[in-house]
Amino acid sequence: MKTLVTFIITLILFFLTITGNANSSLKANFTTGNPEIKSINSMTFGPKGILFIGDSKSAQIVAIDVSSHPKVDNSKVKIDLLDQLIADMLGTTTDQIQITDMAVNPENNNIYLSVHHGSGTAILFKVDNNKLKPVSLDNISHSKTSLLDPIAMDAKDKRGRELRKWAVADMQYTSGKIMLSGLSNKEFGSTFRSIDFPFTKEQNYSSLEIYHAAHGKYETHAPIKAFVPTKIKGSSHIIAGYTCTPLVIFPTDQIKPGVHNKGRTVAELGSGNSPVDMIEVENEGKRYLLIANSNRPLMKMEFSDLEAYEGSLTTPVIKKGAAVGVDYVNLPFVNVQQLDNYGPSGFLIVQRESNGNLALKQGRTWWIEK
Repeated sequence: MKTLVTFIITLILFFLTITGNANSSLKANFTTGNPEIKSINSMTFGPKGILFIGDSKSAQIVAIDVSSHPKVDNSKVKIDLLDQLIADMLGTTTDQIQITDMAVNPENNNIYLSVHHGSGTAILFKVDNNKLKPVSLDNISHSKTSLLDPIAMDAKDKRGRELRKWAVADMQYTSGKIMLSGLSNKEFGSTFRSIDFPFTKEQNYSSLEIYHAAHGKYETHAPIKAFVPTKIKGSSHIIAGYTCTPLVIFPTDQIKPGVHNKGRTVAELGSGNSPVDMIEVENEGKRYLLIANSNRPLMKMEFSDLEAYEGSLTTPVIKKGAAVGVDYVNLPFVNVQQLDNYGPSGFLIVQRESNGNLALKQGRTWWIEK
């Protein structure tokens, strides 16, 4: 009996050692100091309290360690007048600040907001008991990597708008990799990157092409504004949302370095709009895609409908604002500016309410359960 107990204890200690080494290896290349973050355009969490920051201005991805931040009970989170609160903290006015992203740590539901000040400064906040606390980036444990061939700093579109902010449009961590959408300086600007983590010198990326039904043509220059890595019929895919507003599916195994990829357009969600955020939620065994938009309500799409739709849009949608393809439901959440998962089946939003109040709050999961 003692021999069996000793064996079990030894086995447990062995697995704990392996797990500990694996976790520490993720941060083996981290250094403490100032990562010189000039902008925060996108954020996403990896394991063990690692927050990834997409910095378009510096064309870099920075991984910072926030695992030492204590867990906060955000079960009743609700912050009103969020923009005014931030402006007051920074000694400025609301027209001089922009909330650029929100990320929730799935391990403890700690909430982080990134803000751009009119002076060009990027600030990171953590929500703590319905208050905001700045997270200093001057002396933090971090690792970083530079993007290869980013869109040029002075690049502009046909309307004269600067394009550099789309060097990092959206990113997600999955299976030891950072997946990242944005623009490169290549002929086909729309680019999807797969970056190993821990960071190495190797960096793979490929160009993308989609059929844009609202524009009636194939396009290669618009970046994916929001995406989720997911499973469709058991296989890995990327569901991607573009401006004006095609929804496109890419099989992950077909996105290969140096290869030009054509996606399958499965829906046109209405012109004159842009996706802001996109998440996957699950309730009672059913999976749903939630899409926050710049000029439409929050949309809910069932994965069963996505999987059942085997077609591809290849003809123009003539009627302005019309939606075709996979069906979706408009939820009663308008002016949602930020969206992220909260817990196993909930979601968190930053929403401009009808009275003008900018609120950070939980979305009503009742609309997911039905």
